[in-house]
This record gives sequence, structure tokens and C-alpha cells, in this order.
Amino acid sequence: MAERKKINVITLGCSKNLVDSEHLMAQLDEAGYELVTDSNSTDAKIVIINTCGFIGDAKEEAIQTILECAEAKAAGHIEKLFVMGCLSERYADELRAEIPEVDEYFGARSLREIVEALDAEYRTELETDRLLTTPDHYAYLKIGEGCNWHCAYCAIPLIRGNHRSVPMEQVIEEAEGLVAVGVKEIIVIAQDSTYYGKDLYGERKLAELLRRLCAIEGVEWVRLHYAYPTDFPQDVIEVLRDEPKMCKYLDIPLQHIADNQLRLMRRRITKAETEELVARLRREIPDIALRTTMLVGFPNESEEDFEELCEFVSRVRFDRLGAFAYSEEEGTPSALHLEDNVPEEVKEERVERLMKIQKRISLALNAERVGKQMRVIIDRTEGDFYIARSQYDSPEVDEEILIPTTTPLSAGDMVTVRITDCEEYDLYGEVVE
Repeated sequence: MAERKKINVITLGCSKNLVDSEHLMAQLDEAGYELVTDSNSTDAKIVIINTCGFIGDAKEEAIQTILECAEAKAAGHIEKLFVMGCLSERYADELRAEIPEVDEYFGARSLREIVEALDAEYRTELETDRLLTTPDHYAYLKIGEGCNWHCAYCAIPLIRGNHRSVPMEQVIEEAEGLVAVGVKEIIVIAQDSTYYGKDLYGERKLAELLRRLCAIEGVEWVRLHYAYPTDFPQDVIEVLRDEPKMCKYLDIPLQHIADNQLRLMRRRITKAETEELVARLRREIPDIALRTTMLVGFPNESEEDFEELCEFVSRVRFDRLGAFAYSEEEGTPSALHLEDNVPEEVKEERVERLMKIQKRISLALNAERVGKQMRVIIDRTEGDFYIARSQYDSPEVDEEILIPTTTPLSAGDMVTVRITDCEEYDLYGEVVE
């Protein structure tokens, strides 16, 4: 039997890119290729880089990765080099001119073209299949592509287009396939998950989709990410509240709270509406963990705007929060119509100030959990500890629970632990016998 050709798939950026890579890998696996992922030491002669082009730092990482692989190709270590994803979608012509060593640049939705460029047959019957790169017990489930909101700072609509929902039956089929190979936790993602179904069915259908996912036998947890706050659907709140398999967790990027900034950002929501939504979520789901992101240093952000944001974060006490400095993205409304007039050092200083506030909040919230019991899922083992998460924490981005390896456990096991100690972003626990 002939040795299978090896392909190294390097995925950069977000979990949505990861899902695209996993779909591509399922096609290539069926075509007879051997797949490795994100390996620097591989002897693979074919490399595919799935790029991110969302913000400046991500672009720099993508370009550096492409250049390193181009050098390897020039030295004869790589025979074929493909680039796909968001950066390639937006800047293919410029990249071809600057880095001609790449054999071909593909867009963000070009899986068929990549498969065929490798002399393989694209199989439509495999479109819901994935070759997982996450641990076996959790997987991301992408339910839509693109975004209709066109926030002033965001390049996603320029790269991925307007919102397009994945048909519900296709989503369910993919989820059932994931569960069949051992996935216990499904993490629902899209550029805006709450808009799901509007384009296909004339109304938002996220609540119905979540209920159907929870009904799949073998699913333990369903987790919701990237929920846009404007016009947040009440029926989604009800599903989060009532479905036992729904994690009491919501990733809802708010970006800012000052009305001046929300208006310039084109968020289509006010401070008062944001406050009311957060209050409603906590009123109807008292134990919900809210994760959000804040964007500081956007054009015309005054010190008063930033202080208003700090006051809001201090008062509301989000369970999880990330802060990012604004970086101008060409072609976006803010780049076209607003001056990037907050100095870089001010942006970075504001990020640090906001994260110091959140660090104090996180420690205080964690201290409240000491002595309590919670159900967790084991992700991996590191040294003398199992690394686990509760329903209040998403992989990669949230805090973890460290459990001594005195009790035999394996990745994917779900156990009850008692929290014994805490740090700002981690908890310690012991298994409850």
C-alpha cells in the first residue's frame, strides 16, 4: 500500500477558522492524505495556512507564518504551500505580489477549490464531517457565517460578507456526528449567533436550534458564544434559563458603555438598553456567568468616556472580561470617516487600567466560590494536576480548575469537585467522593 502524503494544516485566529480547517481536513483525510496540525517539526511536504485578518496583531502573525513557510519552500523543505482564510480573502492580490513563493491563495470559503487543487474529489456528502483538532470531548459548532451589523470598527462584513445561517438540519446532523465520536460539550459559534435563522426562515431561530441541540442523546453541555446585544431575543434567555444542558454562560461582547462611543461604533444600542439587558439576564438566570469584551481607544474616546466604562465594569462585575485596544482596519467605516486620534500609549494604558479592575473582580468572585461544589469536565493533565472547567468557563479563554491527580481520571470525565482555594484567574478543587 502506498504511503499517504502528509499535509500540515496551520490554523491561526479564532475558533471559527478552526472549524473551517476541521471541515477541510475531513475532506483531505477521505482523499487519502495524512494530516498533522500546527507542527513546526513535521516532514510534511504540503502546508496549508488558514489565516486570520481581523486585527493588526493577527495580520502580523499570519504574514510572519507565511514568510517562514515561504523560506522553507525556497530551501526545498516544502513542495507545495497554500494560504486560505480571512487574510487571503481580503488581500490575495497584494499577497501574491509580495510573497510569490505561495502556490495559491484561497478565500475564506474556498474548501472545494483547495481540495481540487490537491487533485482530490470534493465530497458533498462529507460537508458535515470534521477531523477534530480539539480534545475529543468538546467541539465548536459554527451555525452561521458573516454579519449584518456593520459595526464601524469591524472588517468581518468586508471579509466574510453578510450573515448566512447554516440550515438547521445540517447543523443538527453535524452535531450528531460530533456526539457520535465522543463529544460531550458543544460550543455554538458564529459572528453573531443571535441572528441565526433570520435569512433562511424569516425570523430568528436560535432558541429552537439550542433546544434541538440539547435534545441530542449524549450531549452533556451546550455553550453559547458571540451573542450580539442589540435586540437580544427573549426566547434565548428562556432556553438558557430552562434547559438543563445549557451552560449558564453567555459570551456577549458589549465593546463599550458610553453612549458617545456606542453611537460612533454603530452598535445600535444605548447605555440604558445595555444596562437593562444585563439586569434581565441576571434576574432571569441568577447563576449565569457573563463573559464580555471591551474595546478602548476607539476614535474620540475621551477620558470621561473611559471613566464611565470603568465605573460600569466595576459596578456590574462581569465574570469574565477581555479588553482590547482599537486598531484601525482599512475600509471600515471608522477608518474611512474617523480620525484614529487616541495615542497608542493612552490606548495601552487604558487596557491595563481596565484589566486591573477586572483582576480584582475576578479574585473576589472566585473567593466566593471557595467551599462550594460544582460539576466539572476534565480537559487534560499537567504535572500533578488535572485541568478542568465548570459550566461557567469556556476552553482556551476562561479560567480553569486545578485538581490533584490523586483520583484516577481521564480527559472528558465529568465529576463533582469542592473548591478549596483560588487565585485571580484559577480555582483549586478536590474530587468529592
